[in-house]
Amino acid sequence: MPVIRASEATVHELHGVRFVSYATPATGSKELCAWRGEIPAGTKGPAHTVSREEILHLLTGTLRLSLDGTPHTLEPGDTAIVNAGTTLGVENPADEPATMWVTTSVGLEAELADGTRIAPPWAR
Repeated sequence: MPVIRASEATVHELHGVRFVSYATPATGSKELCAWRGEIPAGTKGPAHTVSREEILHLLTGTLRLSLDGTPHTLEPGDTAIVNAGTTLGVENPADEPATMWVTTSVGLEAELADGTRIAPPWAR
């Protein structure tokens, strides 16, 4: 079983958010991808519809999620289940950064409101 050291994680940035990728097919995972999302204070990401289920677990800070237009506030220790086909919005309205752990299946894609499709490298 592969072990991914923190120093070996791959860092990506998109829409002002830092994605620190640990588990992908490139690191030995066959079915799942997992990463830490670091959301700076005051950041509001674009709403996007996900192609696969995602599990978001808040580690630090506070996040405001929108799931198909329904608002939710996550505090540390809270988990959100985002089903495939759900439109997800993530915002950090606080004055401090927030971090979350995200798990999904390999091949996740997201579609923005304007039709742009994103195939994030941390889910490939």
